[in-house]
Amino acid sequence: MDFRNTTHVDSDELLSAIRDAIEMWPSEKLIVRVRYSRGAEFSGACYYASNRIFVNLGRQNRYPYRLLTHIARPSANRTHWWRELYSVEIASPMQLVLFVFLHEFYHWLVKQARRNVRQKEGRCDRFATRVLVDAYGAQVRDSHGRPVPRESWDFQDLNGFVAAALRKRPVRITQPLLLPGAAATKPVRPKATSGNNECAA
Repeated sequence: MDFRNTTHVDSDELLSAIRDAIEMWPSEKLIVRVRYSRGAEFSGACYYASNRIFVNLGRQNRYPYRLLTHIARPSANRTHWWRELYSVEIASPMQLVLFVFLHEFYHWLVKQARRNVRQKEGRCDRFATRVLVDAYGAQVRDSHGRPVPRESWDFQDLNGFVAAALRKRPVRITQPLLLPGAAATKPVRPKATSGNNECAA
């Protein structure tokens, strides 16, 4: 991973948190940039073709930060459907950057797994929320401020949905491969993949 952080968040702590959160997933070709936003409290963007993820952090945010998400189960009646906005309590700038990165990273995993990248905001928020809850004890609350049981938002097999992305991890060959009756061959290099779609949060 090509990682660069130009905010006041400790780079070593942030990179360690990112690596711990995505340890099982391929990330070697990712280019990640963390920087200050021009005014927004936060934003993120994922560019599939260039494998770039940008995380923009607001300078004036106050913590704990109440982050509204799309993790709740949808509800519906005969005429329309809706989704309650659950909030995640973010304790620090590092955790907010981590959440936004993980949201964009799941978008990237969806693309790597060759899934349809449209309408995946809920899954991306759940992927990030799961890490914040498990690793940092973040609280999830409903629109009235009441704690929400985990089964109300963590109800999808997020890893299984993008499992095909695991097969894209490059195989590194450090020694020439010798075949019977043939000269030594050059190390096999995986073919690069690209996409034209982009996502932003």
